[in-house]
Amino acid sequence: MLEVIRRAISFLRQKQVLHKLGVLVSVAVIATACYVLYHMLRGIDVDEVIEAIKQTEPSQVALAALFVAAGYFTLTFYDWFALRAIGRGDVPYRINALAAFTSYSIGHNVGASVFTGGAVRYRIYSAWGLNAIDVAKICFLAGLTFWLGNAAVLGLGIAYHPEAAAAIDQLPPWFNRVAAILIIMGLLSYVLWVWTHPRGVGRGPWTVVLPGGPLTLLQIAIGIVDLSFCALAMYVLVPDEPNLGFVVVAVIFVSATLLGFASHSPGGLGVFDAAMLVGLWQMDREDLLAGMLLFRVLYYIAPFVLSVILLMFRELVLGTRMKRMRGAAPGLDTQPRGEAAYVRKRRETGI
Repeated sequence: MLEVIRRAISFLRQKQVLHKLGVLVSVAVIATACYVLYHMLRGIDVDEVIEAIKQTEPSQVALAALFVAAGYFTLTFYDWFALRAIGRGDVPYRINALAAFTSYSIGHNVGASVFTGGAVRYRIYSAWGLNAIDVAKICFLAGLTFWLGNAAVLGLGIAYHPEAAAAIDQLPPWFNRVAAILIIMGLLSYVLWVWTHPRGVGRGPWTVVLPGGPLTLLQIAIGIVDLSFCALAMYVLVPDEPNLGFVVVAVIFVSATLLGFASHSPGGLGVFDAAMLVGLWQMDREDLLAGMLLFRVLYYIAPFVLSVILLMFRELVLGTRMKRMRGAAPGLDTQPRGEAAYVRKRRETGI
């Protein structure tokens, strides 16, 4: 059965069917979101939205910012886990934290996060001897952690409160609950599958050994904690009335995030917003928009600016270090290969 699936996937890749299907899905999601936004935002009073932002308590914004910071901190463990899974536990945490934070925050805003985030990761990890294949494996394992966490949150959340998902997909609650149970069963089946024997995907040097059962549970836990912090940040910023409860907001938030991710639009712009407006239709639209705008500032814009500053500072520091090495040892080959090269050459030369 697995061989049949592999052959089918290989055939689809050769014919570029998967790529064309992905583009078609992205265009369909974005077009639907634009249509929904057009109808949802008609009659919106911009002045009321601005006033709602001004009336937001500073303590709410501070608490939401704290949850966002905790979410990004949890994101650093995506790369920490992936590095150890490929046998590169020698890379310091500060390096994987920088790579994870900057790659995700830039990828979220620029779009096509697989490529933009991968490029940022390669720039940082190549200094520590990782090649393009290693970085691709890190991206794959980090993405796997993300999807496992999403599957767990959506499966458990929708099974507990199927009406929350019904607000977005407009399907009967019983259908959503059945789908959620199937998601949970699929997740459990995957855990059992990797628990029984070592599993791998890919071919040749691109083969990735999947984490075993206990490590997969750790992956799921990391994903759940990350999404929970992000959902808490949004929950703090949405209107207090009507109080729908954290589980409802979390399910709608994660669903909207996944739709934004599927669209490949920068920051899920338009798609995420439309899904949130549809899912939380009971809330005042101006107040909800105010909360969503504040969330975008905290989760997208602020981390993006900080990431750009960090990367620029890193490049300046590396450039300065290489100049010092050239001055101390003029005959030494000091091609700027990054921080690891600097550390290695400094030990060799004693400077």
